[in-house]
Amino acid sequence: MASLTPQENVTFTITKVPTRPAQRKTIQRLMRLQPKIQKGLKALQKQRRQQDNRTYIRAGVRWTDRAKATKLTRVEEGATFTLRITPHIVPDVKSVERFLKY
Repeated sequence: MASLTPQENVTFTITKVPTRPAQRKTIQRLMRLQPKIQKGLKALQKQRRQQDNRTYIRAGVRWTDRAKATKLTRVEEGATFTLRITPHIVPDVKSVERFLKY
């Protein structure tokens, strides 16, 4: 993975699912950087803010029961995602490179 250069679009494929939760979270965080996923997350965030949160009075105080955020990505073997490489994500990619193929 030494050939990763900034401002390059790279398609990654997950070859093996990591056993450590921190590595799975890193891959999921990288998958969420895709523009299409970000657009979907933004729409779901707007829907939660406008419709899904429930506000009611509890002990004389307004209380908001907030809906959990939806995850649009799953770390599964064979899943692919395309990223534009930037300098700040190169260390994350290198930390999980043994689980990714590009």
